[in-house]
Amino acid sequence: MRAATTTVEQANRSSTEDQRRELAAAIAELKRRTGASRVALVGSSRGGYAIRNVIKNGGASDVSHAVLCGTPNHGVFATDDQPNNEFNGRGVFLRGLNEGESEVTPGVAFLTLRSDGMDKYAQADGRFIGKPGTPTGVTNEGPELKGATNLVLGALDHREVAFHPRAFREIYKFIAGREPARIAIVPEPSVRLSGLITGTPGGVPTNRPVAGATVDVFRVDPETGERKGGALHSAKTGADGRWGPAQVDPAWSLEFVLASPEMPTTHIYRSPFPRSSDVVHLRAARPLGPADKDAGAVVIMSRPRGYFGLPRDVVLFDGKEPADVKPGVPTDAAATLRLPASEVGRNIVAEFGEERIVARAWPAQENRIAVAELTY
Repeated sequence: MRAATTTVEQANRSSTEDQRRELAAAIAELKRRTGASRVALVGSSRGGYAIRNVIKNGGASDVSHAVLCGTPNHGVFATDDQPNNEFNGRGVFLRGLNEGESEVTPGVAFLTLRSDGMDKYAQADGRFIGKPGTPTGVTNEGPELKGATNLVLGALDHREVAFHPRAFREIYKFIAGREPARIAIVPEPSVRLSGLITGTPGGVPTNRPVAGATVDVFRVDPETGERKGGALHSAKTGADGRWGPAQVDPAWSLEFVLASPEMPTTHIYRSPFPRSSDVVHLRAARPLGPADKDAGAVVIMSRPRGYFGLPRDVVLFDGKEPADVKPGVPTDAAATLRLPASEVGRNIVAEFGEERIVARAWPAQENRIAVAELTY
């Protein structure tokens, strides 16, 4: 999450008004397509702002339930400077959303899910936003709202309060009014995967599509990371940035090879996909930089749906706890391993909890990076 102003346009970043308008259009289209009179909305982090903004500004009759997961409803900070920053609890945007004795809109059922001290964007000290020792003016309770059902999910981090199985259970119960029949994912007999290729213009990740990227999908041995046969699927993206669909088995470990214009060829290793998905979005790894100049191979361990917490979690990268993951409040979602040229081609094991992925160390001199992307 980057600091943002609501009044100055920023390249490759949507404004609060952009998000409100696009979400309102998506709701209207969903109602048209399904015939539903109202919809339930679930948002993670900043996504909760768009939900609240739509509901507050004329969309309440379209929404039955609003679930806000780790949304900094009272700001990442609350100070008198940066009044136009959307993450300022004392700023124009959040004061507008929070005005009134109740902070929720009547007629819509609201649920907030938050961490008990492990959310890096709900901390009293500013060290997590680059201002160590400076009070932020917010606390662990920052995501809560007066008038909502507010639940604390223990020591989950900023992302996990949306994506952890415990979060799924609470979201399902709140919307459906009953316990989910199961928490574990039930595999499909055959799986179809597709998604979007996005980019990193100027080193900043975006959700904008990339044209002219190629994707090759391989089945790999889960114990060694070595390929088992030729490509299962190959595609080149058009203007919409879409790749797929690829047909795979729900038990197969996979390697996605992404060649994106002006970016490193990225080898992404993933655990098996038990079910079909059209949101398997891929983005090339960041360009090789000065820190990588002497490396024969660069391997990244990544966790997009949560952070690595030490000593909270079991986190092992090539058999050791990664030195670039800070202990305490989970703040790091990636770790980097640099290997000498003599170890190019070696298999590298990434472990988080019970998930284990084996990646291959590809030669950096060929502008290649390997990513072990953990899901659970």
